[in-house]
Amino acid sequence: MHLAYLLIGSNLGDKATYLKNASSYIQQQCGQIVKQSSFYETEPWGFTEQPSFLNQALCIKTDLAPTQLMHALLQIESLMGRTRTIKMGPRIIDLDILQIDQQIINTPLLQLPHPAMHLRRFALIPMVEIAPTLVHPTLNKTMTQLLTACSDETNVQKKIV
Repeated sequence: MHLAYLLIGSNLGDKATYLKNASSYIQQQCGQIVKQSSFYETEPWGFTEQPSFLNQALCIKTDLAPTQLMHALLQIESLMGRTRTIKMGPRIIDLDILQIDQQIINTPLLQLPHPAMHLRRFALIPMVEIAPTLVHPTLNKTMTQLLTACSDETNVQKKIV
């Protein structure tokens, strides 16, 4: 059994419904959701000429190996209608694995921990909400410490939906 931390997001259409639907699919196909953060409205990061995102962090218990989990998440994205046209562009749903246990993986399909997690407030703020003392396996800092040190200035606001 693994503890996997995911970040889910959407910036098209009914974002909250897409996140709720994605959570249902994850629960059915990947494992039990044991913690979930609030929803956060965030400015786009990277490619900024697009609508704001709604993001949420999830912690799941899963029997799936990391690559199996990644394939399952990609299938859920496809099932929900995600198409990849512009790198970092607008999307109905985005499902990312941030960390699984203390595993370090570097393959073309999957990099763990997520290589940019520590650079992005929109990932760290919801992670601090659900796992403030979780230690990053390569940086050896807690999520709270990473957020304190993060230089990202994008706006991230808790959103009631």
